[in-house]
Amino acid sequence: QVQLVESGGGLVQAGGSLKLSCAASGRTFSNYAMGWFRQAPGNKRDFVAAITWGGSSTYYADSVKGRFTISRDNAKNTVLLQMNSLKPEDTGVYYCAASDTLPRIVVGLSNYWGQGTQVTVSS
Repeated sequence: QVQLVESGGGLVQAGGSLKLSCAASGRTFSNYAMGWFRQAPGNKRDFVAAITWGGSSTYYADSVKGRFTISRDNAKNTVLLQMNSLKPEDTGVYYCAASDTLPRIVVGLSNYWGQGTQVTVSS
């Protein structure tokens, strides 16, 4: 089992920045690809970003490319999502996910999920 706990959400004005953090515990963190998803009210959960177990490869949804950066620190069992130039449409609950491979993360077939952290971007 892997337990995931997100933090860092909050209220920010459009154009601002936030950094989300996901702390992992349980099985060896470095064995897993990690990712972030978000879900706006009334919408399905959408992929945002993913990173391979070693951090050498990343993948982003088109809507966040150039604005968001995913990174990880395997020594600290942490994955981060730096969000810049935030827009009101970035509002939602952001979830951390872990899976065996990056492709499984991207298509939503994650083995483990966190409880989510709320991000609200005001216009």
